[in-house]
Amino acid sequence: MPSFDKEYVIHLLCQTQEAFNLIVRKSNIPLSEIPDITLWLKALESNSTLSIKALLEINSILKLSRQLKEYFSLDETLNTSDFPILSEYFSLLYTNKAIEEKISNVIIDENTISDKASPKLSSIRRQMQKLEQDIRDKLNSLIHSSTYSKYIMESIITIRNGRFVIPIKDEYKSEVKGFIHDISSSGSTVFIEPISIFEMNNKISSLKAEESIEIEKILQDLSYMLYEYVSNIKENIEIIGKLDLIFAKASYSMQIEGTFPIINEDKTILLKKARHPLIDKSVVVPIDFSIGENYTSLIITGPNTGGKTVTLKTVGLSLLMAYSGIFIPCNENSSIYVFDNIFADIGDEQSILESLSTFSSHMSNIIEITNVSTSRSLILLDELGSGTDPIEGANLAISILQYFYNLGATVVSTTHYQELKNYCLVTDGFENASCGFDVENLKPTYKLLIGIPGKSNAFSISKRLGLKSEILEQAMTLMKEEHVSIEELMKNIYDDKIKIEQEKEKIQKNSNQIELLRKSLEKENEDVKRRENEAIEKAKIEARNIVLSAKEEVNDIIKKLDRIEKDYESNSLKDANRLRNKLNDKLQDIEKSGGTNKLNLEVLKSLNSKERMKNTKLDSNKNGNIKFERGEEYKSKQVSPEINVIGLNVDEATFLIDKYIDDCVIAKLSPIRIVHGKGTGKLRQGVHAYLKTNSHVKSFRIGTYGEGEMGVTVVELK
Repeated sequence: MPSFDKEYVIHLLCQTQEAFNLIVRKSNIPLSEIPDITLWLKALESNSTLSIKALLEINSILKLSRQLKEYFSLDETLNTSDFPILSEYFSLLYTNKAIEEKISNVIIDENTISDKASPKLSSIRRQMQKLEQDIRDKLNSLIHSSTYSKYIMESIITIRNGRFVIPIKDEYKSEVKGFIHDISSSGSTVFIEPISIFEMNNKISSLKAEESIEIEKILQDLSYMLYEYVSNIKENIEIIGKLDLIFAKASYSMQIEGTFPIINEDKTILLKKARHPLIDKSVVVPIDFSIGENYTSLIITGPNTGGKTVTLKTVGLSLLMAYSGIFIPCNENSSIYVFDNIFADIGDEQSILESLSTFSSHMSNIIEITNVSTSRSLILLDELGSGTDPIEGANLAISILQYFYNLGATVVSTTHYQELKNYCLVTDGFENASCGFDVENLKPTYKLLIGIPGKSNAFSISKRLGLKSEILEQAMTLMKEEHVSIEELMKNIYDDKIKIEQEKEKIQKNSNQIELLRKSLEKENEDVKRRENEAIEKAKIEARNIVLSAKEEVNDIIKKLDRIEKDYESNSLKDANRLRNKLNDKLQDIEKSGGTNKLNLEVLKSLNSKERMKNTKLDSNKNGNIKFERGEEYKSKQVSPEINVIGLNVDEATFLIDKYIDDCVIAKLSPIRIVHGKGTGKLRQGVHAYLKTNSHVKSFRIGTYGEGEMGVTVVELK
């Protein structure tokens, strides 16, 4: 049933949305028709023993409950938090696989209990099978013996009244000692239980009685297992019913291509391309419908079979569908209000038995509506005021509409009366609408045109059908001048509206194309930016590689200069000059290439500074040759035992740390601390990755308690 509570309507629609999404993700739920087990549950509540059929049907509920729960819960790719409403339903399903398997193992079908149901049942049935075989062997030897073969009507063994018998010809019945259990319909055959198998048949009957008692005990045990779970099974049935309904609404919403409407607080209805849900999608004409913003009473006029009543039903059904949690057959962004009730007087309800005319039946409905409607009601009226004198009917219709308007209710009504068209033209809160008609082809278009009253079309249609011109001219002269003027005005308005609608469609089409082009350009722009960012990142990586390569080469030069310092000879001076020139050339090449940023360049230049030459001072004489002088000693106190790189990215931090470690190596300072902060850990990981590649690093570790813990890395240098 529809709800007229806004919050609950939204809840119902959200249920449908979750089911809709789940069907898209996983296909429909594994639901099948379930049996009515009401009687069986009552039997369990009174501690009665269930039949085989009852146990099987209850077990089918348990099995379905488990399958539903597994459908939702065992899918690792499904994030159940995306389905909060459905998740609650599925989680409440009670499952008991042990009971389910026990019943399945014991009961084969509605007529058969498994031999494995109990050891005693298995033993009884083995005894019965052996006895039956013994009886058959004994009877077979009897009917094939030379003595009895001539008495036998047919060489078969059959059963009558649960006992084994053989068919004997009627004239020989006195020749066979035994008990007659049956006579054939013709009277020519009697079915006799020979005295020789009497005790064996008795034993089988006794075993069958034991079998029945044991089966009853087995069914009792199975029923006993279910006593404490009656409430769980009842709740399962209720949940299965709710899930069935929710997923049925979702499937139907998908079938009609329905949409989740916007729920507003403004007492407005805006339906975009609304379709009557019961008309074939291939032929239905969508309508654009709106009410509540500038007017609260809409009066629709137009010819019969033109779509006026369908419009009323489309509006009413769309709202009731939404109130029931079903998506509405409209385009996206359609908006509705949750009224406190929807009243409708649609169709001809005249009754010969109750002596009610069309007018009387309509008026009875309208009187009831006036008694119970409120300012938050939606009222749908078909052919208001019809079925009586046109003048009285028109004035009565105007009065009724004015009453509902003063009440504050929202009204959609159809009519044929010219007076109502005129009333809407001059009265605030009222608006005309019409359903189009193609005069050229004498066919309704079924399109709803809000703001335009319906035209009579009587003269145009008559002319198209071939009515004599003198008759039409006479009819025209009988019409009042003001009526002709109004009709002409309406015709002009109608024609202008058609042109405006056509232009609007063209503009909409162009707008859609522009929107597609805009999105395409935005996508292209995003692609360009992405490629640009990728190129920048690639350049950064290449620049870093260049700098690292240059650094290695410069370090190699410095090591050679160290050796020159130790071996201060003329040849060594020539080597030093050559290395110095090589170092300067390398810096100029990198600076010209632009392959690195300012920070990287400064790091390289610092490698060529006097401080980077350890304790050796390199000066060039006027000839450009290098000479060595002992300079002031590089003091360890000039280098801090700690560097702080918090706030830098990994590239910036590693360049500074690289220079800092070189300074520490020269100053023979170890261990050192690198402060990178805790944060997300990304900077710490980048620093550690760099330290693994630095040839001066002996080992490193995270700081201990008191040293900064995860925010600091302590480094031992070689």
